[in-house]
Amino acid sequence: MAQNFAHGNYSHTQRQARKAGGSGGGRTPADRARRELSQNFLADRHAVELMIKAAAPEGLVLEPGPGAGVLTLALAEAGARVVCYEIDPRLAGRLASRTRGDARIDVVRGDFTTARAPREPFAVVGNIPYSVTSKIVDWCLRAPALTSATLLTQREYARKRTGDYGRWSLVTVESWPWFGWRLGDTVGRESFRPVPSVDSAILRLERRPEPLVPDRRSYQELVELGFGGVGGSVRASLRARYDGVDAALSAAGVARDAVVGHVHPDQWVTLWGRLCR
Repeated sequence: MAQNFAHGNYSHTQRQARKAGGSGGGRTPADRARRELSQNFLADRHAVELMIKAAAPEGLVLEPGPGAGVLTLALAEAGARVVCYEIDPRLAGRLASRTRGDARIDVVRGDFTTARAPREPFAVVGNIPYSVTSKIVDWCLRAPALTSATLLTQREYARKRTGDYGRWSLVTVESWPWFGWRLGDTVGRESFRPVPSVDSAILRLERRPEPLVPDRRSYQELVELGFGGVGGSVRASLRARYDGVDAALSAAGVARDAVVGHVHPDQWVTLWGRLCR
Protein backbone atom coordinates (compact mmCIF):
# COMPACT_ATOMS: atom_id res chain seq x y z
CA MET A 1 0.00 0.00 0.00
CA ALA A 2 1.90 3.04 -1.19
CA GLN A 3 1.35 6.58 -2.24
CA ASN A 4 2.81 7.20 -5.65
CA PHE A 5 3.29 10.74 -6.94
CA ALA A 6 5.17 9.64 -10.04
CA HIS A 7 6.73 6.20 -10.29
CA GLY A 8 8.30 6.24 -6.82
CA ASN A 9 6.86 5.13 -3.52
CA TYR A 10 6.27 7.03 -0.31
CA SER A 11 4.89 5.51 2.86
CA HIS A 12 3.71 7.41 5.96
CA THR A 13 3.87 4.18 7.94
CA GLN A 14 7.41 3.41 6.89
CA ARG A 15 8.54 6.91 7.81
CA GLN A 16 7.03 6.59 11.26
CA ALA A 17 8.53 3.13 11.69
CA ARG A 18 11.99 4.43 10.86
CA LYS A 19 11.62 7.15 13.46
CA ALA A 20 10.53 4.57 16.03
CA GLY A 21 13.49 2.39 15.10
CA GLY A 22 15.86 5.27 15.62
CA SER A 23 14.62 5.73 19.18
CA GLY A 24 15.07 2.11 20.15
CA GLY A 25 11.76 0.68 18.90
CA GLY A 26 11.26 -2.39 16.72
CA ARG A 27 13.97 -4.56 18.29
CA THR A 28 12.41 -7.99 17.84
CA PRO A 29 12.80 -9.88 14.53
CA ALA A 30 9.07 -9.48 13.92
CA ASP A 31 9.24 -5.72 14.52
CA ARG A 32 12.24 -5.35 12.23
CA ALA A 33 10.52 -7.34 9.48
CA ARG A 34 7.36 -5.24 9.75
CA ARG A 35 9.42 -2.06 9.46
CA GLU A 36 11.77 -3.18 6.69
CA LEU A 37 9.14 -5.06 4.63
CA SER A 38 6.29 -2.60 5.20
CA GLN A 39 3.98 -5.20 6.74
CA ASN A 40 0.42 -4.30 7.72
CA PHE A 41 -1.72 -7.42 8.03
CA LEU A 42 -5.46 -7.68 7.42
CA ALA A 43 -7.28 -8.28 10.69
CA ASP A 44 -10.87 -7.68 9.59
CA ARG A 45 -13.03 -10.41 8.11
CA HIS A 46 -15.28 -7.90 6.36
CA ALA A 47 -12.29 -6.43 4.51
CA VAL A 48 -11.33 -9.93 3.36
CA GLU A 49 -14.87 -10.46 2.11
CA LEU A 50 -14.70 -7.21 0.16
CA MET A 51 -11.50 -8.38 -1.52
CA ILE A 52 -13.02 -11.75 -2.44
CA LYS A 53 -16.12 -10.08 -3.84
CA ALA A 54 -14.05 -7.67 -5.95
CA ALA A 55 -11.68 -10.36 -7.21
CA ALA A 56 -14.25 -13.13 -7.90
CA PRO A 57 -11.32 -15.58 -7.85
CA GLU A 58 -11.18 -18.68 -10.00
CA GLY A 59 -8.42 -20.70 -11.58
CA LEU A 60 -4.83 -19.71 -10.86
CA VAL A 61 -4.32 -16.77 -8.48
CA LEU A 62 -0.96 -15.33 -7.44
CA GLU A 63 -0.88 -13.56 -4.09
CA PRO A 64 1.97 -11.17 -3.19
CA GLY A 65 2.77 -10.93 0.53
CA PRO A 66 0.25 -13.31 2.12
CA GLY A 67 1.52 -12.74 5.66
CA ALA A 68 -0.39 -15.02 8.02
CA GLY A 69 -2.57 -16.29 5.16
CA VAL A 70 -5.95 -14.77 6.04
CA LEU A 71 -6.62 -13.78 2.43
CA THR A 72 -4.87 -16.88 1.11
CA LEU A 73 -7.31 -19.23 2.81
CA ALA A 74 -10.28 -17.14 1.71
CA LEU A 75 -9.12 -17.27 -1.90
CA ALA A 76 -8.75 -21.04 -1.73
CA GLU A 77 -12.15 -21.42 -0.11
CA ALA A 78 -13.63 -19.34 -2.94
CA GLY A 79 -12.34 -21.88 -5.45
CA ALA A 80 -8.95 -20.51 -6.52
CA ARG A 81 -5.66 -22.35 -6.86
CA VAL A 82 -3.34 -20.02 -4.94
CA VAL A 83 0.39 -19.54 -5.34
CA CYS A 84 1.54 -17.02 -2.74
CA TYR A 85 4.92 -15.32 -2.52
CA GLU A 86 6.22 -14.38 0.91
CA ILE A 87 9.59 -12.67 1.19
CA ASP A 88 9.70 -12.95 5.01
CA PRO A 89 11.10 -16.44 5.72
CA ARG A 90 9.54 -16.49 9.18
CA LEU A 91 6.04 -15.91 7.84
CA ALA A 92 6.58 -18.14 4.83
CA GLY A 93 7.57 -21.04 7.07
CA ARG A 94 4.53 -20.59 9.29
CA LEU A 95 2.13 -20.38 6.36
CA ALA A 96 3.70 -23.38 4.65
CA SER A 97 3.29 -25.42 7.83
CA ARG A 98 -0.27 -24.23 8.28
CA THR A 99 -1.29 -25.15 4.73
CA ARG A 100 0.75 -28.32 4.38
CA GLY A 101 -1.41 -30.95 2.72
CA ASP A 102 -3.76 -28.38 1.17
CA ALA A 103 -3.45 -28.95 -2.58
CA ARG A 104 -5.12 -25.60 -3.27
CA ILE A 105 -2.25 -23.56 -1.80
CA ASP A 106 1.43 -23.35 -2.72
CA VAL A 107 3.70 -21.13 -0.61
CA VAL A 108 6.80 -19.77 -2.35
CA ARG A 109 9.53 -18.22 -0.21
CA GLY A 110 10.65 -15.33 -2.32
CA ASP A 111 10.06 -11.89 -3.78
CA PHE A 112 6.94 -11.64 -5.94
CA THR A 113 8.40 -8.82 -8.03
CA THR A 114 11.18 -11.12 -9.29
CA ALA A 115 8.89 -14.07 -10.03
CA ARG A 116 8.37 -15.32 -13.56
CA ALA A 117 4.80 -14.76 -14.73
CA PRO A 118 2.84 -17.93 -15.55
CA ARG A 119 2.09 -18.68 -19.18
CA GLU A 120 -1.46 -19.77 -18.42
CA PRO A 121 -4.17 -17.21 -17.62
CA PHE A 122 -3.97 -16.04 -14.02
CA ALA A 123 -5.05 -13.25 -11.67
CA VAL A 124 -3.21 -11.40 -8.92
CA VAL A 125 -4.94 -10.70 -5.63
CA GLY A 126 -3.25 -9.25 -2.58
CA ASN A 127 -2.93 -6.86 0.32
CA ILE A 128 0.31 -5.62 -1.09
CA PRO A 129 3.20 -4.07 0.90
CA TYR A 130 3.39 -0.30 1.05
CA SER A 131 6.94 -0.03 -0.24
CA VAL A 132 6.56 -2.00 -3.48
CA THR A 133 3.17 -0.86 -4.76
CA SER A 134 4.56 0.55 -8.01
CA LYS A 135 6.76 -2.48 -8.62
CA ILE A 136 3.85 -4.87 -8.19
CA VAL A 137 1.55 -2.81 -10.41
CA ASP A 138 4.25 -2.60 -13.10
CA TRP A 139 4.82 -6.36 -12.84
CA CYS A 140 1.11 -6.97 -13.39
CA LEU A 141 0.95 -4.66 -16.40
CA ARG A 142 3.88 -6.48 -18.03
CA ALA A 143 2.52 -10.02 -17.53
CA PRO A 144 1.08 -11.22 -20.88
CA ALA A 145 -1.28 -13.82 -19.37
CA LEU A 146 -2.62 -11.67 -16.52
CA THR A 147 -6.41 -11.39 -16.64
CA SER A 148 -6.91 -9.09 -13.64
CA ALA A 149 -5.30 -7.70 -10.52
CA THR A 150 -7.22 -6.89 -7.33
CA LEU A 151 -4.91 -5.01 -5.02
CA LEU A 152 -5.39 -3.45 -1.62
CA THR A 153 -3.32 -0.26 -1.73
CA GLN A 154 -3.20 3.05 0.05
CA ARG A 155 -6.42 4.87 -0.80
CA GLU A 156 -4.62 7.89 -2.20
CA TYR A 157 -2.68 5.71 -4.62
CA ALA A 158 -5.86 3.98 -5.80
CA ARG A 159 -7.68 7.30 -6.22
CA LYS A 160 -4.78 8.79 -8.18
CA ARG A 161 -4.54 5.85 -10.54
CA THR A 162 -8.29 5.75 -11.26
CA GLY A 163 -8.76 9.46 -11.92
CA ASP A 164 -10.78 10.03 -8.75
CA TYR A 165 -9.09 13.39 -8.21
CA GLY A 166 -10.16 14.55 -11.66
CA ARG A 167 -6.65 14.05 -13.01
CA TRP A 168 -5.03 11.13 -14.82
CA SER A 169 -1.53 9.74 -14.37
CA LEU A 170 0.90 8.55 -17.02
CA VAL A 171 0.79 4.93 -15.80
CA THR A 172 -2.98 4.76 -16.19
CA VAL A 173 -3.17 6.56 -19.53
CA GLU A 174 -0.31 4.55 -21.00
CA SER A 175 -1.92 1.21 -20.11
CA TRP A 176 -5.56 2.22 -20.71
CA PRO A 177 -6.02 0.58 -24.14
CA TRP A 178 -5.15 -2.76 -22.55
CA PHE A 179 -6.37 -2.43 -18.95
CA GLY A 180 -9.36 -0.85 -17.25
CA TRP A 181 -8.68 0.75 -13.85
CA ARG A 182 -11.41 0.89 -11.22
CA LEU A 183 -11.57 2.24 -7.66
CA GLY A 184 -13.26 -0.17 -5.27
CA ASP A 185 -14.31 -0.11 -1.64
CA THR A 186 -12.42 1.78 1.03
CA VAL A 187 -10.84 -0.30 3.79
CA GLY A 188 -10.19 1.74 6.92
CA ARG A 189 -6.82 1.76 8.65
CA GLU A 190 -8.37 0.04 11.68
CA SER A 191 -8.69 -3.12 9.57
CA PHE A 192 -4.91 -3.70 9.77
CA ARG A 193 -2.38 -4.72 12.39
CA PRO A 194 -0.25 -2.82 13.06
CA VAL A 195 -2.59 0.09 12.29
CA PRO A 196 -1.20 2.30 9.48
CA SER A 197 -1.63 6.07 9.39
CA VAL A 198 -3.77 6.10 6.23
CA ASP A 199 -6.83 4.30 4.87
CA SER A 200 -6.67 1.82 2.01
CA ALA A 201 -8.84 1.01 -0.98
CA ILE A 202 -9.31 -1.82 -3.43
CA LEU A 203 -7.74 -1.12 -6.81
CA ARG A 204 -8.97 -3.29 -9.67
CA LEU A 205 -7.12 -3.71 -12.96
CA GLU A 206 -8.85 -5.79 -15.61
CA ARG A 207 -7.47 -6.74 -19.00
CA ARG A 208 -9.73 -5.75 -21.86
CA PRO A 209 -11.01 -8.57 -24.13
CA GLU A 210 -9.70 -6.59 -27.12
CA PRO A 211 -7.19 -3.70 -27.00
CA LEU A 212 -8.56 -0.27 -27.80
CA VAL A 213 -5.37 0.43 -29.77
CA PRO A 214 -3.61 -2.14 -31.99
CA ASP A 215 -0.16 -0.52 -31.94
CA ARG A 216 1.33 -0.22 -28.47
CA ARG A 217 4.52 1.54 -29.50
CA SER A 218 2.96 4.44 -31.41
CA TYR A 219 0.33 4.97 -28.71
CA GLN A 220 2.86 5.09 -25.90
CA GLU A 221 5.11 7.43 -27.88
CA LEU A 222 2.16 9.78 -28.29
CA VAL A 223 1.26 9.66 -24.61
CA GLU A 224 4.83 10.07 -23.39
CA LEU A 225 5.27 13.12 -25.60
CA GLY A 226 2.06 14.60 -24.22
CA PHE A 227 3.21 14.02 -20.67
CA GLY A 228 6.60 15.53 -21.49
CA GLY A 229 5.24 18.94 -20.61
CA VAL A 230 6.67 20.92 -23.54
CA GLY A 231 4.87 24.26 -23.77
CA GLY A 232 2.55 23.70 -20.78
CA SER A 233 -0.36 22.12 -22.66
CA VAL A 234 -1.13 18.91 -24.52
CA ARG A 235 -1.56 20.92 -27.71
CA ALA A 236 1.89 22.49 -27.43
CA SER A 237 3.53 19.17 -26.66
CA LEU A 238 1.92 17.25 -29.52
CA ARG A 239 2.44 19.95 -32.14
CA ALA A 240 6.18 19.46 -31.76
CA ARG A 241 5.86 16.17 -33.65
CA TYR A 242 2.39 15.67 -35.16
CA ASP A 243 0.37 17.39 -37.88
CA GLY A 244 -3.34 18.01 -37.54
CA VAL A 245 -3.24 18.40 -33.76
CA ASP A 246 -6.00 21.01 -33.56
CA ALA A 247 -8.44 18.86 -35.52
CA ALA A 248 -7.55 15.83 -33.39
CA LEU A 249 -8.11 17.76 -30.16
CA SER A 250 -11.48 18.95 -31.44
CA ALA A 251 -12.52 15.40 -32.36
CA ALA A 252 -11.49 14.15 -28.90
CA GLY A 253 -13.26 16.99 -27.10
CA VAL A 254 -10.02 18.32 -25.60
CA ALA A 255 -9.68 22.06 -25.04
CA ARG A 256 -6.80 23.73 -26.83
CA ASP A 257 -5.31 24.88 -23.52
CA ALA A 258 -5.87 21.58 -21.64
CA VAL A 259 -3.07 20.40 -19.38
CA VAL A 260 -2.11 16.78 -19.68
CA GLY A 261 -3.56 15.53 -16.39
CA HIS A 262 -7.06 16.65 -17.38
CA VAL A 263 -7.18 14.59 -20.58
CA HIS A 264 -9.24 11.42 -20.07
CA PRO A 265 -7.65 8.15 -21.24
CA ASP A 266 -10.48 7.61 -23.75
CA GLN A 267 -9.60 10.98 -25.26
CA TRP A 268 -6.03 9.79 -25.69
CA VAL A 269 -7.35 6.81 -27.66
CA THR A 270 -9.20 9.22 -29.96
CA LEU A 271 -6.09 11.36 -30.34
CA TRP A 272 -4.09 8.30 -31.33
CA GLY A 273 -6.71 7.38 -33.93
CA ARG A 274 -6.48 10.84 -35.47
CA LEU A 275 -2.72 11.39 -35.26
CA CYS A 276 -1.07 7.98 -35.57
CA ARG A 277 -3.05 5.90 -38.03
